[in-house]
Amino acid sequence: MKITYIHQHFKTPGMAGGTRSYEFARRLVERGHEVHVITGDPAADRARISTESGIVVHWLPVPYDNAMSYGRRLWSFLGFVRRSTAEAGRLRHDLVFATSTPLTVAIPGAYAARRRRVPMVLEVRDVWPELPIAIGALRSPVSRWAAHRLEAWAYRRSAHVIALSPGMAASIRRRFPRVPVTVVPNSSDRSLFAGADDAGADLRRATPWLQDRPLVLYAGTLGLANGVDYLVRMAARLADTDPEIRIAIIGDGKMRDGLREQAAELGVLEKNLFLLGSVSKAEVVAFFGACDLATSMFINLPELGNNSPNKVFDAFAAGRPVAVNHGGWIAELLAASGAGVVLPPDDPGGAAAAVSAFLRDPAAVAAARAAASELARDRFDRDLLFEDFERVLTDAAAHADR
Repeated sequence: MKITYIHQHFKTPGMAGGTRSYEFARRLVERGHEVHVITGDPAADRARISTESGIVVHWLPVPYDNAMSYGRRLWSFLGFVRRSTAEAGRLRHDLVFATSTPLTVAIPGAYAARRRRVPMVLEVRDVWPELPIAIGALRSPVSRWAAHRLEAWAYRRSAHVIALSPGMAASIRRRFPRVPVTVVPNSSDRSLFAGADDAGADLRRATPWLQDRPLVLYAGTLGLANGVDYLVRMAARLADTDPEIRIAIIGDGKMRDGLREQAAELGVLEKNLFLLGSVSKAEVVAFFGACDLATSMFINLPELGNNSPNKVFDAFAAGRPVAVNHGGWIAELLAASGAGVVLPPDDPGGAAAAVSAFLRDPAAVAAARAAASELARDRFDRDLLFEDFERVLTDAAAHADR
């Protein structure tokens, strides 16, 4: 089967960011499918084509950065729509797969599918536009109306929708009951993280501020919705109550400079909190291997509880417990499995006490690590979930041929 795979933010393991599309596309190639990925290249001034693990990648020069304003990001999304529509329209395929964010990828996807009279499968990584409305990115009545129209248009032109969490799927089914939806959450690359323990030990030995101290890790985007200032305020409380605990924040985004300023004002920067730059997917293995507790942070909005953060599944793959400060399916999973800690939203002081108590209890940490490893192996293994993913694509193509 020839598949055109549209994802504006496609990343390889040598880049910083999630590699779900790379890993699934690579596995599709290994199964004998021909895969062309169409993506953006924020640093380029011209289009190019490369081959990554058998995947033909069409890189389009479209500027994008998480630090951009919402208005500039919208222009980036529309620029990618224009370029990717032309690129996808030239390709011959048996199926088009488009993955958000942003949901505007459905436009080139639907065009390319209709042009070749093949089905489109749409993957939804955020419930859109519920989430951008909740965080204030879409404020005017006109923009909200347009976003809802785009959502309805995209779902109705999809042969199937893949959602990354049960909450996302429930939202889509409730509002669009005729649209077939399958949940394929983010997953754990157990082979990538197989050497995490050794890599983490090397990192600890080479890092003077860490050594054998407890480490709390955040590895991900530093955007407004992530609310990573929660960890900065938690560090300020820990500086008084358990100053040996270290917090490392890895990543980049719009809030990075503000986090640095806040940490400096609270007197924790380079003391018990360390703000590091982005690292590639391959390099982040050592940080997960070194940490005692990984975190996933969000501002206190119910809509964010439906997210499926890569960092959670990376932690599971490394056999590391996870702490979250929000409700939703991940919090419920941690509570039910014992694979981590659910922290109180909007209460970094209470979080500091909970984290300290957890990290100073070796039996609790060991049990949580075992539970995390079990989740990675039995529920979220990448190879296991790829079977569901491929089945959706092949079934969509098969039904289109009837």
